Amino acid sequence: MRYHLFNSRGLAWLAFVSASVAWLGGCAVGPNYNRPAILPPAAFRDDPGAANNSFADLSWWQVYRDTMLQALVREALTNNYDLRIAATRVEQARAVAMQARSQFVPSLNYGGAVARGRNDLFGSAYPNNTAVASSAVATLNAFWEVDLWGRVRRLNESARAQFLARQEAQRGVRLSLLSDVATAYFQLQELDQELEIASRTTNSFGDSLKIFTRRVQGGTASDLESARAEAALHDAMSAIPFILEKISIQENELSILLGRNPGPIERQPFGTGDMLPPEVPAGLPSTLLERRPDLREAEQLLRSVNAQVGGAVAEFFPKIGLTALLGKISPELSSFTLGGANVWGIGAEATGPLFQGGKLVGQYRQTRAAHDEARLQYRQAALNALRDVSDALVLRQRLEEILEQQSRQVDALARSVKLSSERYNAGKASYYEILEAQQQLFPAQLNLARTKREQLLAVVGLYKALGGGWNEVSLLRK
Repeated sequence: MRYHLFNSRGLAWLAFVSASVAWLGGCAVGPNYNRPAILPPAAFRDDPGAANNSFADLSWWQVYRDTMLQALVREALTNNYDLRIAATRVEQARAVAMQARSQFVPSLNYGGAVARGRNDLFGSAYPNNTAVASSAVATLNAFWEVDLWGRVRRLNESARAQFLARQEAQRGVRLSLLSDVATAYFQLQELDQELEIASRTTNSFGDSLKIFTRRVQGGTASDLESARAEAALHDAMSAIPFILEKISIQENELSILLGRNPGPIERQPFGTGDMLPPEVPAGLPSTLLERRPDLREAEQLLRSVNAQVGGAVAEFFPKIGLTALLGKISPELSSFTLGGANVWGIGAEATGPLFQGGKLVGQYRQTRAAHDEARLQYRQAALNALRDVSDALVLRQRLEEILEQQSRQVDALARSVKLSSERYNAGKASYYEILEAQQQLFPAQLNLARTKREQLLAVVGLYKALGGGWNEVSLLRK
């Protein structure tokens, strides 16, 4: 005879309970999430003209146009360890969210036991006239918590928000990686320029030393001129090892970002080609909340804590569950396979707090305070994002002004070196004049190269501050 778990009366009773629970459980206790009100300004401070389109809408390969830099970025996106670690954290959060979702469905467990003993039944003491007997039990147990107050829903909402927050954190790591690789690359290019300037200056001081030496040998100049020229030459030469050291350190840093062993980095000469787009509109501040990974992460963390408040409220109410049992049980092994050993049952249970000594109240207050903290952190992150964009904009504008003045200074000093050399050769100027002009030109050229580097880095910083590449499906695509 085939065995059925429920008879018709049991099925009708269970259907009635389930329908009642579904009707009663339409709402979840606790506050529903609402994004905190943020009132961004109409335009970023120091933005020359607000526009609907934004520099952040461009993909990274449209921003960083240097082909060698693009190759390094792709390598970093594939091999960088920080990014790979962030990916594992996303998978951990995904697994936690899966565990939370599992509470929506019934859990099913099996169990069994076989025992033999005197005055023993199913492994427990039982008076049986000192008889020795064997017993066996095999069951399937099902349990489903009726989410009447929304406790499970709040737990699932919190876990899902944590998962989304991890995804945004991964986007933040990716965006920072893009910025770090570009920054290190441009710094390397600028150091190459510094090395070239130092070598050129060394050659210039060497030429002056040759002139002074010939004059000393000809009796038309003193040893003082030759000594001063030699000192200036060695001063310029001493800068070269220092620059080479900085190049090696920078190459090692970039190698780590690429996930490779420290070593040389291939790159193009500084200032060749259009490395960055000429127009960099910042866009509207109101869209910044949707682009910045750190803001999106902060909002998901706030959503998670908000759901935890609802979970803490639900702990004040009873937990209601439905149970079912199906199996075989027999105090005698000989009758274990017979129909009389069949067992089934359905039931409902409820447990709730009566006295917890303030534990539940403390948990609720803790989650409320955590919610307030997360809300304040979100608003603070929004202010910091606005500041980052404004700082990048003003830096870029001021660097343009500085670059213009420094370019004029270098041009003037270069003419001064040329004129002083001509005047010295014509006997119309002293050696102090030519040495002074050369010594002023060297640092001016270095400062100009560094300002050009800072211009590039300012655009890199602006792209990062705006949450650049926010709408890309995959940063590896192209």
